[in-house]
This record gives sequence, C-alpha cells and structure tokens, in this order.
Amino acid sequence: MKPDDKVVCATPTPGKAAKRIDRWKYEAVRKAILAALPRRGEGMLFGDLPDEVERRLPAEDRARLGVIKWYTATVKLALEVRGEIVRVPGSKPQRLRRN
Repeated sequence: MKPDDKVVCATPTPGKAAKRIDRWKYEAVRKAILAALPRRGEGMLFGDLPDEVERRLPAEDRARLGVIKWYTATVKLALEVRGEIVRVPGSKPQRLRRN
C-alpha cells in the first residue's frame, strides 16, 4: 500500500461532499464496525458504535488514528452508501446492523 493511498467515503446525504481518508484508517475502522454490528435483531445504537469501534481497534491503530468518533461516523456513512450496513427502519435514535 502506498503512503498516499486514499479511500473516498461518500455520504448518503444529497449535496454533502465525500471525504478522502487514508486507506489503512478506512480498513481498520470498517473491520471494527462490521465486527461490532449484528446481522439481525434490533441492531446497535449509533451512539454506542464509536466506543465499540475503539474497543476493537488494535492499540497501535487507536494511537495513530486520530478522533475515533469522526472516523467511525465517516466510515459508517460510506458503508451505508455501499450497502454493507443499514439503518434499522423506524428506529429513533438511529440503530444500525449489517446488511
């Protein structure tokens, strides 16, 4: 992987610009999100997701990543656009699960 290797993280919100983040950051957070979210049932509260992601990241990645909450939200939106995760319909506050 090249040091400048980036991933474009699109958002489902119309008019919002996509963010470009380092591929290693995207892959680390994506792996943690997918490990945290259930495939069935009521899903997980979005508000609980950053703590679950942090818990699943290796210590070295946690130290290098930056603001885990921001990266979790950014990658979460990209995973929604890519169809890997979904919002549980009608859930307030927002709940998520793997697709």
